[in-house]
Amino acid sequence: MKKLLLIAASLFFIASCGTSINRVQSGTQPDLSGYWNAIDVKIVCEALISECLSSPRVDQAVRQSGNRKPVVIVGRFRNESDEHIDTEIISSIMESVIFNSGKLNFVAPQGLRQELRDERHDQLLNASNETAAALGREVGADYMLTGSVRTIVDREGNRTVRTYFVSAELTNIETLERMWLGYNSEITKIITRPRNSL
Repeated sequence: MKKLLLIAASLFFIASCGTSINRVQSGTQPDLSGYWNAIDVKIVCEALISECLSSPRVDQAVRQSGNRKPVVIVGRFRNESDEHIDTEIISSIMESVIFNSGKLNFVAPQGLRQELRDERHDQLLNASNETAAALGREVGADYMLTGSVRTIVDREGNRTVRTYFVSAELTNIETLERMWLGYNSEITKIITRPRNSL
């Protein structure tokens, strides 16, 4: 009998230690830690993109470009916050939505450009003349999209307030003039931890 109870208790313990997975609806995200998450990225990117695309300077550059849309390259989004943030996600979302708006064109970022150039070189050696990609046909970018993420952390006792400042800018590559500057500070989180966890 003791063996049976021991086995039952062991099975209950093993079952209770198993992984639990719950799906969430698209567009919702539980905020478990109080740190930067997928919903924060979505809120910030949507606000900044909307501001960029409605900018009078961007609109003027699009009108002046005639049949050729202004071309943008994504530079670096720096993480200057006190936590790990994958800023490539921010730049990818911004690039995707701006490109899909139809107002601006993008060229491949630096890392991908080298990969494509290697492929073009390989084609010149191994593909037929009719199908090999030609050299010297790249489109130069007119503007570079860059930005950064910073945090302000205010802490007292078991309460912490985290505010995220995300900035983005489009800069003319030839003249270094800024075409657009934007920042977003909508994400502020108040985190209260149990006093005994401090």
